[in-house]
Amino acid sequence: MDENPVGVVRQRLSVVRTALLRIVLVFVVAVAAGAAISPVVGLWLAVLALGALLVVHTYYVGLLGAWIDNPRLEDIPTGWGAWARVFAGLYRARRTSERDRQRLLDNEERFRRTVSALPEGVVLVDPALQIEWCNPTAERHLGIALLADQGLRLTNLVRDPTFVDYLTSRSYAQPLNFRPLAKPSLVLEVMVVEFEPARSMVITRDITESERVDSMRRDFVANVSHEMRTPLTVIGGFVETLLDSDPPLDDIRRHHVSLMQEQATRMMRLIEDLLLLSSLESDQRPRVDDVVDAVALTRELGDEARALSKGRHQVVVEPSIVAVRGSRDELRSAFGNLVSNAIRYTPPGGTITLRWRRGPQGAAFEVEDTGIGVAAEHLTRLTERFYRVDKSRSRDTGGTGLGLAIVKHVLLRHQGGLEIRSTPGSGSTFSAWLPTGRVAPDPVGGAQREREAA
Repeated sequence: MDENPVGVVRQRLSVVRTALLRIVLVFVVAVAAGAAISPVVGLWLAVLALGALLVVHTYYVGLLGAWIDNPRLEDIPTGWGAWARVFAGLYRARRTSERDRQRLLDNEERFRRTVSALPEGVVLVDPALQIEWCNPTAERHLGIALLADQGLRLTNLVRDPTFVDYLTSRSYAQPLNFRPLAKPSLVLEVMVVEFEPARSMVITRDITESERVDSMRRDFVANVSHEMRTPLTVIGGFVETLLDSDPPLDDIRRHHVSLMQEQATRMMRLIEDLLLLSSLESDQRPRVDDVVDAVALTRELGDEARALSKGRHQVVVEPSIVAVRGSRDELRSAFGNLVSNAIRYTPPGGTITLRWRRGPQGAAFEVEDTGIGVAAEHLTRLTERFYRVDKSRSRDTGGTGLGLAIVKHVLLRHQGGLEIRSTPGSGSTFSAWLPTGRVAPDPVGGAQREREAA
């Protein structure tokens, strides 16, 4: 709020009012002495009085200058006249300033003690990733020391390639899980929070125990699935033998055996998906990193969609000129799940469109359908294992409930993500994004084949 100019002027005049009154009094006395005695006596009296005032003010100016060089509260001088008000004001301002400074120091110390007690590690870094401060937990996690390493670049102290790549990428949408080279028994989750234009917080969390439990769960699922595959194969073989038996089965028995074969086939698909998901979770990166001709892959997925649809839907493959880097088998599995889901949940007569879209964050394979859609409250949970929006409909369509979980993990292994847009009754669009670093120059042959096909 702006100050009142009249009030400011009055405040300033009140400070010097006493001094002005003394000067006026000197002149009145000098004029009276000059009139009563002689003008010379009055003049000398005025000169001596003004000189005395000048000496007094010079003395206090010297005291003020000496105090400003070392402004301690207990050393503020005392004054006379207008200087008494000046020094009293300085004392009040200095006392308020020191009280506020002490309050800030107490709050800062309380904040540091609080952050130091956190189970998560916290490292404050500047734009050059130089360490400004860290708590003891971060020192234990990363093998650094605040007293010795303050001001040094964090990536020069923690030289794990995955950690360095993550911090220098400036892409912190997903946390990083890694084992520090200095402490391989630990599994750390690292997140970066940019809370100021010039500062960031690197947060580390020990997830060793949860990773151990997850590993036990993955091993259990993989082992059980592997053990179940053999008996199911045997059961499927016997069921197929019964269906092909001679003499043939009567209609009732054939119907029952056909149901057995259908359920055995469904169980086998579920086991295969569980084994695939366990394999994807056990490694954070694809085993191969080849250039994938996305044009040919999209056409192949379009043919697969038409085969699954059996003429019930219109399948549109839009022309695209793009190539990506990664595992072709994994990407085909993920994209194939999106395509098969679109076929399952789109009523006959609907349209499924396959396309690639470029954007600032990279490239996306999109599957757009005109199906039943998904309500907004279900979108965040679609990638969970066995999560079903409509359990009865999912059983009828023959899904395993693991398709989108597989898509999610394949994209995570390729540093990508899944974006879902859906409106109930109007259809859905599933966008499988891959980052810019995985978008490769388009193969000439792929672009030419696409133009020829169009």
